[in-house]
Amino acid sequence: MAQVKINIRDAASRDLPRIFEIERLAFPHPWSLDSFRRELALPFSRILVADADESEGRPLAGFLCRWLVAEECHILNVAVHPSMRRLGIGADLMAEAIAESKAKNIHLITLEVRRSNLAARTLYRKLNFEERRLRRNYYGLGEDAIVMELELKSSQLGRK
Repeated sequence: MAQVKINIRDAASRDLPRIFEIERLAFPHPWSLDSFRRELALPFSRILVADADESEGRPLAGFLCRWLVAEECHILNVAVHPSMRRLGIGADLMAEAIAESKAKNIHLITLEVRRSNLAARTLYRKLNFEERRLRRNYYGLGEDAIVMELELKSSQLGRK
């Protein structure tokens, strides 16, 4: 649970400038603003945002973009503003995506993470993701990705 008061909700087009700002601060090769616009328009895509308490001075603390396709959830992008890291916001965003997957009877959640991103890998392992494969040069020459998976057992899934 986040150590600051946050509210997780679906992103709206008005959030895109702040999402893009966080993206630029978080990654050496950020997605374009148009990429986020496309994600908002895709029916199988969802962008979640974490609103921080306005008194924190950063009303949008982080985001998560995921796809739900063929009984699989694929997490494409997770980022938290550098000034809001290590407060549990990324874990809360991931927990929301996992809860949604369980409620929709999704059996597998996948993601790629930079091999060098030890903080993210540690978070994902705490959430019971397992490192499955290596994708060499996925993020560019010398930047490998580790494919991580979380298998949701039938007993964990919600029933409609």
